[in-house]
Amino acid sequence: MTELHRGSCQCGAVRFEIEGEFERFFLCHCSRCRKGSGSSHGAKLFSSTARLTWLSGEDHLRTYRIPAARHQTTFCTNCGAPVPDLRNDGALLMVPAGCLDTPVDFRPLAHIYIASRANWDDHLEDLPAFDERPA
Repeated sequence: MTELHRGSCQCGAVRFEIEGEFERFFLCHCSRCRKGSGSSHGAKLFSSTARLTWLSGEDHLRTYRIPAARHQTTFCTNCGAPVPDLRNDGALLMVPAGCLDTPVDFRPLAHIYIASRANWDDHLEDLPAFDERPA
C-alpha cells in the first residue's frame, strides 16, 4: 500500500499531500540548514518517486536559491515556514519533516555535515526534558 502524507505551513495557508515512499531521512547540520531551520539542524526527507500535490496556497509559495549552490528552500510567504520542494528538475522531492501533519514511520538514517555542527550542539540528549515550557 502506498503511503499518503499530509502537511501544511505554520499558518495553514499552504496545504499539500504526498503520495509515495520516502527513501532517505537525514538530519543535516550544514550552516545553510541551520540558518533555514533556526535550529541545530534541518530534518529532511527525500524521495525520487513520491508525488507532491498542492491542496491550497500554492500562490503563497516562494523559493529561495543560494546562487552557485545546490541549496534551496521553498516557504510560505505568509508565515515563512518551510514546505516541500522539487529539486533536480523535479526528479527529487525534499520534504522538511516538521511540516508534515501525519506521522512519519521512518527514523533518520544519519546526521550529515557534522563538521559544520553548531558549537552548542553536543550531548543535547543529556539536558532535562519537559512536556511543556517550564515555569
